[in-house]
Amino acid sequence: MNDISSQTQTELEAAVFRRLVAHLQGRPDAQNIDLMNLAGFCRNCLSNWLKEAADERGLAISKDASREHVYGMPYEDWKRQHQTEATAEQQAKFADGHTKEN
Repeated sequence: MNDISSQTQTELEAAVFRRLVAHLQGRPDAQNIDLMNLAGFCRNCLSNWLKEAADERGLAISKDASREHVYGMPYEDWKRQHQTEATAEQQAKFADGHTKEN
């Protein structure tokens, strides 16, 4: 990718982000804790990174707005409709993973 312009690279990366967000919006069965346990990030991480990028550029985007962008609906609605209670096994794996990283 060294032979493309930085503008084109940015456009490609933005397209990938949009596709990832759309994919996750279409897969509410993929729980955040499973994403965290497998990949070390989840929808909340994506929304936080979006907000941080906006903050770095002096853009006023609220945490709720960035979450709504990533989830495709207000966060509380998504939780109510799609979030399941984490199992003891999921919680233990999450706790073990955080212990090793931190």
